[in-house]
This record gives sequence, structure tokens and C-alpha cells, in this order.
Amino acid sequence: MSLFADVSFMEICLTLVTLAVAERVVLPYLPKSLVGPNGLLLKTAS
Repeated sequence: MSLFADVSFMEICLTLVTLAVAERVVLPYLPKSLVGPNGLLLKTAS
């Protein structure tokens, strides 16, 4: 059986929701050098 045969649509949806929530929780605590205007992980407009 392949690796993807046991993955359901619900598991994919829950994974995406978990990642979105984790991003919103962690993002405010990261330094501006990572998520600021010239950040390494996320470049913001200002």
C-alpha cells in the first residue's frame, strides 16, 4: 500500500487548520529580523 492511501480528506483539513493556528500563535513572538520588512522567513509590506 502506498503512503498516501491511508490519508483521509479530514486529516488533511485538520492538518491545515493546525498549521494556520500555530502560525498565528508563533508569529507575534518571532523577532523582526525573521518576519519584518527584510525578514528571512516572512517579508511584510512595512
